[in-house]
Formats: sequence, C-alpha cells, structure tokens
Amino acid sequence: MLMLGLALPAVARADGPLDCTLRFSMQGWSAFYKTAEGEGVVSCSNGERLPVKISSRGGGITFGKSRIDHGRGEFSGIYNIRDVLGGYAAAEAHAGAGKSSKAQVVTKGSVSLALAGTGSGWDIGVSVGNFVLSER
Repeated sequence: MLMLGLALPAVARADGPLDCTLRFSMQGWSAFYKTAEGEGVVSCSNGERLPVKISSRGGGITFGKSRIDHGRGEFSGIYNIRDVLGGYAAAEAHAGAGKSSKAQVVTKGSVSLALAGTGSGWDIGVSVGNFVLSER
C-alpha cells in the first residue's frame, strides 16, 4: 500500500475577528495642508502587540496646531494584527481652541478604525486626506 503525504501551509489567520485597540499620541499643524505625526501600540485579544508609527496628511481649507495625548482607537474587521497596517481614508470638519476632545472613524477596505482622544491646540476648517499606520 502506497501512502502519499500532503503538507498544507499554515495560515496565520484567526478563526474569527480579533478585538484590537490602538493607544497613541500625535501632534501636527495645518495651513491649507494638514500634517500630523505620532506613535502608538496596537494590542489584540490574542496577546499580540505591534508598535506603530502614525502619519496623517491632507488638504482642504484648514488652519491650526494640535496635539493629542492618550488617544485610543478600536479596530473592526481584523483577523491578523498586520491587517492594521496601511493607509486609511479620512475626512473631517473641525473647530476648537484650548483643551478639546475629538472622535473620528477612518476606513481601509473592510477594516475600520474608530479614533478618540483629548488634547490641546487650536484649529478650524475642513480637510480630506489619509491616516497611515506603519510598523515601527
């Protein structure tokens, strides 16, 4: 009797979606063109952690300077921690001065990231751009 062995590659994918969160801080400025940079850590329910660099760029009618400390985000549609990496589409209308709170949802295909944070600064305007997470 001849037996054949068949090796199947392992797929690094969870059986169901992971609960993943982002903790971050960032700061930026805008004068028609909005830019912000920061760092954070993504943590998932399977125990994995991924340090990330954050950048946000966009254009529109916007002016200001801002800083977000102790920001947080919740992902949906994540099956592998590396699914969080990449560019998300973002659009916002904003106005504020002094200490303020902010919430926003950004998307990348079937992945969504709900962001919230408090910070300080002043800004006013409307902008459209991107929010990018890359590995640190």
